[in-house]
Amino acid sequence: MVEYFKPKRHAGMTTPDFASIIWQDLRKGHSVTLIYRGFDKANLDREYLPNSPIPDIAPYLAAYPADSQVARDAVPGWSTHHYGPTPREALDFFPAVGVARPPLHIFIHGGFWRRLSKDDSSYPAPGFTQSGVAYVALDYALAPVVTLDEIVRQCRAAIVWLHAHAAELGFDPNRIVVSGSSAGGHLTAMLVATDWTELGLPADAIKAGIALSGVFDLEPIRLTYVNAWLDLDDAAVARLSPLHMPPRPGTPMLVAVGDIETDEFKRHSREYADMCRAAGLDCEHMVVPDRNHFDLPYDLPKPDTMLGAAVLRLMARL
Repeated sequence: MVEYFKPKRHAGMTTPDFASIIWQDLRKGHSVTLIYRGFDKANLDREYLPNSPIPDIAPYLAAYPADSQVARDAVPGWSTHHYGPTPREALDFFPAVGVARPPLHIFIHGGFWRRLSKDDSSYPAPGFTQSGVAYVALDYALAPVVTLDEIVRQCRAAIVWLHAHAAELGFDPNRIVVSGSSAGGHLTAMLVATDWTELGLPADAIKAGIALSGVFDLEPIRLTYVNAWLDLDDAAVARLSPLHMPPRPGTPMLVAVGDIETDEFKRHSREYADMCRAAGLDCEHMVVPDRNHFDLPYDLPKPDTMLGAAVLRLMARL
C-alpha cells in the first residue's frame, strides 16, 4: 500500500463573515468600495486565496511532490510523453494493472494557472492503476509566460494527442474521463465544453468530467490579485468562463468542493452544477465534509471516501 502524507484536518475553521466586517468598517466611518457581490477588493482577494480557511499551506505544497515521487516509484512502466513542441506540453502516463484496454483518467493540476506541474500530480496514480484504470498527470505552460487561451489550447492538444496514441499506450480512447482541481477544475470544464469534431475527434472524445474546487466564472478573477498574471479583459472573461458553456450533451459531470473552502469557491461549484443540470446533463454536486482546497484531490481514487465513491460510480457507467 502506498502511504501518503496526511495533513491535519481543520474542520472547525470557517470562512470569515466579510459582510459583517464591511458593516463594521462602515460604522467606524471607514471608506469601503464594493466591487463584486458585496465584497471590497481586500475581501474579494481573500475569498480567492485558497489557503485562507486553513492555517498553513506549506505542508500541502511539500506533500504533492513527495507523494508524487512515492507514486512514481510504486507504479512500474510509467512514461513521459510530449504532446507539443514546448517543454511543458508533456504528460506522464501510468498503465493500468492487469487490464487490456482500460479506461483512462486524466488529472489536470491546479495552482491558479501559474504554479505546480505534472511532477506534483502523480499521487492519485497507484489508486487508479491498481483498480484497472490508466492514469495521466497532465502538464501545461504557466501564466504569465503564456496566456490562459494558450493554456486551454494546450490541454485540448493533449486530448488530441492521447486519442492518436491510445493504441500505443494501451488504453481505450472511448472511455476517457478528465478531472482537475482548482485551475484544473476550470480547464476540465473548458475541455468538456469543447467541440471536438473541429479538432478531428469524435464529439464524445471525453466521456465524463470531474471538476474539484473549480473557478467557472472569471469575472471575479479579473478583479482580484490573480489577474496580475492572467491579464484578463472583458472579452477573455466571456471567452474563457465555462459557467456560460455547458458540457457536450450527454456528458455526465461530478462537481465537488471541500467544506473547508471559501464561500466563493463553494458558489462557483454550486452555480456550475446548476448550469449543467439546467442544460439537461446528469450532474452530481457535493460539498465534501472535512476537506479543503488542497487535500480534496487525494480522495479521487479512494472508493472509501465520499468523493472516491462518486468517482467510482461515474467511471462504472463508461
